[in-house]
Amino acid sequence: MTDTKTGDEKTLSVNPKKTLTLKRPEQGTVRQSFSHGRSKAVVVETKKRKFTRPDERAEQAAPVRVKPAAPAAPAQTREAPRPQQPAPQRPGVVLNELSAEEMEARRRALQDSKLREAEERKRAAEEAARRAEEEERRRREREESARRQAEEEARLKAEAEARKRAEEEARRRAPVVETAPEPEIEDEEEEERGRGGPKRGSPKVEAPARPAKPRTDERRRGKLTLNSALSDEETRARSLSSMRRRQEKFKRAMHQEPREKVSREVVLPETITIQELASRMAERAVDVVKYFMKQGQMMKPGDVIDADTAELVAVEFGHTVKRVSESDVEEGLFNIQDKPEDMRPRPPVVTIMGHVDHGKTSLLDAIRKANVVAGEAGGITQHIGAYQVEQDGQIITFIDTPGHEAFTAMRARGAQATDIAVLVVAADDSVMPQTVESINHAKAANVPIIVAINKIDKPEANPQKVRTELLQHEVFVESMGGEVLDVEVSAVKGTNLDKLLEAILLQAEILELKANPNRTAEGVVIEAKLDRGRGPVATVLVQAGTLKPGDIIVAGNEWGRVRALVNERGEHLKAAPPSTPVEILGLQGTPQAGDRFAVVGNEAKAREISEYRQRKARERAVARQAGSRGSLEQMMSQLQSSGVKEFPLIVKGDVQGSIEAIVNAIEKLGTEEVRARIVHSGAGAITESDVSLAETSNAAIIGFNVRANKQARTAAEQAGIEIRYYNIIYDLVDDIKAAMSGLLSPERRETFLGNAEILEVFNITKVGKVAGCRVTEGKVERGAGVRLIRDNVVIHEGKLKTLKRFKDEVSEVPAGQECGMAFENYEDIRVGDVIEAYRVEMVTRTL
Repeated sequence: MTDTKTGDEKTLSVNPKKTLTLKRPEQGTVRQSFSHGRSKAVVVETKKRKFTRPDERAEQAAPVRVKPAAPAAPAQTREAPRPQQPAPQRPGVVLNELSAEEMEARRRALQDSKLREAEERKRAAEEAARRAEEEERRRREREESARRQAEEEARLKAEAEARKRAEEEARRRAPVVETAPEPEIEDEEEEERGRGGPKRGSPKVEAPARPAKPRTDERRRGKLTLNSALSDEETRARSLSSMRRRQEKFKRAMHQEPREKVSREVVLPETITIQELASRMAERAVDVVKYFMKQGQMMKPGDVIDADTAELVAVEFGHTVKRVSESDVEEGLFNIQDKPEDMRPRPPVVTIMGHVDHGKTSLLDAIRKANVVAGEAGGITQHIGAYQVEQDGQIITFIDTPGHEAFTAMRARGAQATDIAVLVVAADDSVMPQTVESINHAKAANVPIIVAINKIDKPEANPQKVRTELLQHEVFVESMGGEVLDVEVSAVKGTNLDKLLEAILLQAEILELKANPNRTAEGVVIEAKLDRGRGPVATVLVQAGTLKPGDIIVAGNEWGRVRALVNERGEHLKAAPPSTPVEILGLQGTPQAGDRFAVVGNEAKAREISEYRQRKARERAVARQAGSRGSLEQMMSQLQSSGVKEFPLIVKGDVQGSIEAIVNAIEKLGTEEVRARIVHSGAGAITESDVSLAETSNAAIIGFNVRANKQARTAAEQAGIEIRYYNIIYDLVDDIKAAMSGLLSPERRETFLGNAEILEVFNITKVGKVAGCRVTEGKVERGAGVRLIRDNVVIHEGKLKTLKRFKDEVSEVPAGQECGMAFENYEDIRVGDVIEAYRVEMVTRTL
């Protein structure tokens, strides 16, 4: 193999069986390259070529291999190598030295590479110069295009002014001349220019000279229709509005006339974003940001600034400022003053109150001739029901409240939303705790009371006892010399129901109840729930104004547009005048029972009020949690010092009022040692998110008149979360009480058994000291706890190791008998000491 650069011959020495190795130091390696990037190293041996004069090159053209035994002949030229001593050479081994030709070849290769680098640098410089020239050419083209556009706009402006002057001249010459409309002239001129017609400077052709085309065809020439888009006759023309805007923009650019500055009154809340401030000032947000940058502040449009800073910015931009607080968004929402001439009589709102099982709902059923009791679980009312009854052509609105002790808040809300309170007292039970509570609620709300003494049909009924006991609570009925009306009724027999209604109407006539129906509606939310098919549903009582479908209302933290008004019979109403209870559909969320609602003018204001209230509610919740939670160290110290055990619960119910009552009842069960912690409560069905929350907080789930969906049941089974369903509040409270009682540590109760006096002390080998005693009181049992008392001081407390009578082990020794006793791990006993025996029992505690 011959090297193409140096001309040296190289002999490949490849052994197919063995690994390639170096045989002599003169050997070298050459790496052979193959396709696909593969390479292979082979061992080569270099032969030294003998250089001769040109006239001898023909005879000695072939390289001479060094023989192992013969010495090399001396060379005749200067370049030949010195003679060497004959040395034994292995076959295939030659001398490995660089020749002058190889050095010259390498030098030439180095020069070639330098030349190539210089050429590449030259090409790069030429390419950069070419790109710069191209960029300059494009810039000149853009400038030329902008100049042509400005000239075209100036020409269009001049043509428009000339056309305007021509029209005015034509109107002066002939008062009534049928001319084509302005769009036709402009479109025709553009069409002529497109066809190569008259250019700038050509004489204008007046419109009356040519027959006018129908206006309907020419009006749509600048508009794109299906026929014009599919036909190739003409291209779409520029609209007049577009040309007018273009001319106005060119005029402003030519004369640099600024837009007219409009000074506005900017309403500033306590905090505002830069974007919102710019919007209220009708300025660009980037201009406000630039103003802050000039002041040395780097701000973004979304940054929040306070009212003082916003006022400085607004004044700097030439606007006036009106400062308001966040709470001002609620101004004018409630308590709107009505003129006396606008007031109209309205039906009375009557609340039925009293103790549980005294017949409130049954009495209302008898008045309405309906059966609500049958639909209530356990026969007790657990919701606020609102109904209307007609008597002698007059309408009475009834609100039925639960009597159970857990529904205190419901009774309070009923008393606040009512005009008259009907206090139902059973003639057989007389005054009970919730009766007293209802009296207090009615007095606190300054509402007149009518006493309905129910169940007079029972043999054990005693109406006079009811009247007498009411005196203790400052309720003076007419028969006892007071002013409170009282009627003896029977819901079962229907006795004296008409008298009760007459008493209600009489009391309403005395009160002179009036309201203005011709204004925006406002009222109170009686109850709220989350219906699966209808969404959030709120039962409201309209107190003023008239509520109509389509009104935008704000109820508590929620808002919405009224989609439908439904009465208690399921009928859709077109309007709800004052004192009308209705169900509202269309709210964004479920409000709280007891929230007030009002109609607002637009969605923006409703959303603003709702967001403000929700933010305030979140701030209150965070502050409450921060106050109760404190730092981690405080939590640990409280846990160590108090040792209160918590019972976490998630409560889901059908309506907000029931949830509120359940939560209040559960919280009252807590003691210093154990308490319930409501992790979450809400109206609606039990969902998968509730199960996830219960799994995280290790809580039990309680469903009151609601059920879990399939996904929630599956997730609860997998996580091992218990879901309990209830429809009677009695059972729910009792079960929670029993579960919380299980967290109480058992009580250690000690029972006295007896006393024994030590008469003698015996020291027995391998046993220790044994006391010979006589039981003086009670008895002593084996395994009982004992105390050793010396001089009325307890010196040891432990257990008996042995109890013997004579030599036998006995289970107990009664009083008057003698026995032997030994203590566990204690032997300091003396004659005269007293041994007290007692039994310890662990008793389970309850709340």
